[in-house]
Amino acid sequence: LFILFSVFNRKTGEPPLINGWIPYLGKALIFRKDAYKFLLDQQKKLGDIFTVHIAGRYITFIMDPFQYVYVIRNSKQLEFHEFANKMASKTFDYPALSKGKFPELKENLHRIYQYLQGKPLDIISDHMMKNLQDIFEWKCSQATDWETEKMYKFCCSVMFEASFVTLYGRVPAADGHKVISEIRDKFIKFDASFPYLAANIPIELLGATKKVRKELIHHFLLQNMTKWLGGSKVVQARQDIFEKYELLGDYDKAAHHFAFLWASVGNTIPATFWAMYYLLRHPEALAAVRDEIDHLLQSTGQKRGPTYNIHLTREQLDNLVYLESALNESLRMCSSSMNIRISQEDFVLKLEGNQEVVLRKGDWIALYPQILHMDPEVYEDPKEYKFDRYIENGKKKTTFYKAGRKLKYFLMPFGSGISMCPGRFLAMNEMKMFLFILLSHFDVELAENKAVRLDNSRMGLGILLPDVDIAFRYKLRS
Repeated sequence: LFILFSVFNRKTGEPPLINGWIPYLGKALIFRKDAYKFLLDQQKKLGDIFTVHIAGRYITFIMDPFQYVYVIRNSKQLEFHEFANKMASKTFDYPALSKGKFPELKENLHRIYQYLQGKPLDIISDHMMKNLQDIFEWKCSQATDWETEKMYKFCCSVMFEASFVTLYGRVPAADGHKVISEIRDKFIKFDASFPYLAANIPIELLGATKKVRKELIHHFLLQNMTKWLGGSKVVQARQDIFEKYELLGDYDKAAHHFAFLWASVGNTIPATFWAMYYLLRHPEALAAVRDEIDHLLQSTGQKRGPTYNIHLTREQLDNLVYLESALNESLRMCSSSMNIRISQEDFVLKLEGNQEVVLRKGDWIALYPQILHMDPEVYEDPKEYKFDRYIENGKKKTTFYKAGRKLKYFLMPFGSGISMCPGRFLAMNEMKMFLFILLSHFDVELAENKAVRLDNSRMGLGILLPDVDIAFRYKLRS
């Protein structure tokens, strides 16, 4: 009766509703199992706009990429930040950024992202490059013969430490690497529970996650952070802002720092893995990217090898078109972020072609770019990895079409509009630099012949993790 009442109680102009027969859960279980397949099936039955009941939420999906712009431009009525702040405060255990308690804190923190753009981006990227080289030298300089490691574990180890040191500074203790490794191991345990926390499951039901989160946050208490040497301006600026708010306790400030660390590496680590995995699975891609890297080193008079410091300008990084295309192609295949907006009022969303969607206050609107990324009309053979998909006539390709029309949005691994990741430029630089150092210094190959697939447990939350790890081997290039 409840289901029938909900279906027939739709207002004129509201999209068709897929309710599900389980009270409260609705279609949550089937959506979590394979959101991509579920949404495609509904699109075939109901068209490009429909509402799904998922765990107490009514989420309206806009499936036509030509309509994305109408959602993105209505940022006043369709808000993102309040939803994101509520989810983050609960996940990372800091108080909600209410205007009454913490006036302008949200705006002040948002302004700090200027340190991840322009000239400040060049500075932090230079530090990241140096730290990556130091870590590669420490880990790999003895690899005169083949060394074998698990690839995801390797990517996690290198990227976590390089990001940590770049953002927060070096741990001066003699066992600095060990201290960061211990933080990383706790981070991995917490990260495994992240999808459940994001789904609003109480942390008390998630085993040791609450204890691990508390231990991680304690690492970022001021008395610990002041011992770390050479931290970034972006983290220092965040510290300075937190000090202005008396109602923000020491634990709360530390929780904010931990959240920033998660935002910095939570998606970058798996994205780095996929970029490396696909290159090693495709020898022609590996050869093209390596040739491009070697050519840049030769043309700038730089020598490769762990004992030589390589310096890359932003322009040089941007001009590595094969490296960037290969990275974009792996992002296309492994990203599964859901772009969410929440209707701030009863509102009629006007779309292309005189279409209208009637929304109620509190309704969720969602774009699901994975549908676009795997659309055979936009990307020929979308399930195949084509490292040069984003290159045309030797230059970056930025024009893609659907039904003969040029798309404004064709690759969306970092969100869209007001929800676009502010650290996306640094993240791209970090991944390019990791691959640059790896391929310029080492011969690298897979040591196992097994397929690694996407683990769907993070569907809608960013970059999907691999379902298994895979062994690879490396040695210094002669």
